[in-house]
Amino acid sequence: MKQMSSDKGDVPGWVLITLMTAGLVIVLWSAAGPALSNLFNSSLNRVSTF
Repeated sequence: MKQMSSDKGDVPGWVLITLMTAGLVIVLWSAAGPALSNLFNSSLNRVSTF
């Protein structure tokens, strides 16, 4: 009779990776958000002047 192995995942590891990824996205967004907003606004201004 073959013994079934446990296929449980490492839930705390995946939770940690998810939280770290979310934190990284928040940090990058807070740093790049104003620059992207300025770039978008200047692009719209240039297009609207034509």
